[in-house]
Amino acid sequence: MALDPDFALYQLPEEHRMLRAAVRALADDKIAPRAAEIDETEQFPYDVLEALTKAGFHAVHIPEQYGGAGADSLATAIVIEEVARACASSSLIPAVNKLGTMPIILSGSEELKQKVLRPVAEGTAMFSYALSEREAGSDAAAMRTRAVADGDHWVLNGTKAWITNAGVSSYYTVMAVTEPGAGSRGISAFVVHKDDPGFSVGTKERKLGIKGSPTCEIYFEDCTIPSDRIVGEPGTGFKTALATLDHTRLTIGAQALGLAQGAIDASLAYLKQRHQFGRPLADFQGLQFMIADMVMQTEAARQLVYAAAAKAERGEPGLTWISASAKAFASDVAMKVTTDAVQLFGGAGYTRDFPVERMMRDAKITQIYEGTNQINRMVIARQLLK
Repeated sequence: MALDPDFALYQLPEEHRMLRAAVRALADDKIAPRAAEIDETEQFPYDVLEALTKAGFHAVHIPEQYGGAGADSLATAIVIEEVARACASSSLIPAVNKLGTMPIILSGSEELKQKVLRPVAEGTAMFSYALSEREAGSDAAAMRTRAVADGDHWVLNGTKAWITNAGVSSYYTVMAVTEPGAGSRGISAFVVHKDDPGFSVGTKERKLGIKGSPTCEIYFEDCTIPSDRIVGEPGTGFKTALATLDHTRLTIGAQALGLAQGAIDASLAYLKQRHQFGRPLADFQGLQFMIADMVMQTEAARQLVYAAAAKAERGEPGLTWISASAKAFASDVAMKVTTDAVQLFGGAGYTRDFPVERMMRDAKITQIYEGTNQINRMVIARQLLK
């Protein structure tokens, strides 16, 4: 029997399609026109933050009981994807808000959730995530930052590196060693506020891409925080960190997906507009094959990212490997698609007069942060072989 042409094996629910349209309209109106300037000036886009907050797209994942929209994992991925389609730096506003708050959502006390999630939902605070150190990147369990109990306080000492939106965020989820010699089981998670005594932010890194999102070291010099700012029980921080990444790696896949889609959209318009040998570039079969591959790969990545988001929302087993797969696959696709987009634009693509060179530079980080793609492949294999 023939399938009804209106029949689909699956499609996004109506509310998700409406959400995509709303975010895309905002991104096209308020974010895309600013993307080149954000990259050029390397300044955090406070105007974009304001626009996202006003529309309620800055942290859609915060549960309703803490003042948030309570959006599911798929909706959050769609928001990040659509913002990244216009500007990858700006997409790190909703993405990093989820990354920073996810440990508290997963493991924090009810009192801590009420205290720190509400300001994020209201848009009066942002949240960053502090796991990595200069000598503890992929080997995160080798961290040296320490936290020592002192009466009704914890005292932190050490340095964290590569902290996204550092200096802009008000809160930081920080992993620190509380039991030296116990390995990953001696690591605990804490919430540090920018105004806590002994906390400071270093200078911005000079980066290849995502230049509108500051990346800095953060320092703890006898940084004193109340004892109730520990996330979960002592020694459970590393477990919480890994569980967090299960939920947030797929959002980097969504960011990569948006970058790829943005490059495709720009390429399609250019192929139709640019003429050579008396014909539009779109008429040349070699270039048609390139754009076809770009679209196929991006759509395959979209299916994997959305499937991972659905699994996360349902709380199904296997989230670790599918989230790592979504992140690694989509980021590899984004790097290839954006590089091909530059090629399709020819010499023009190598200039800052067109957006694809920025997209290519921005795409590179998606293969590196939240676990390099080599580490993610190890994660996938170990999950399947254990």
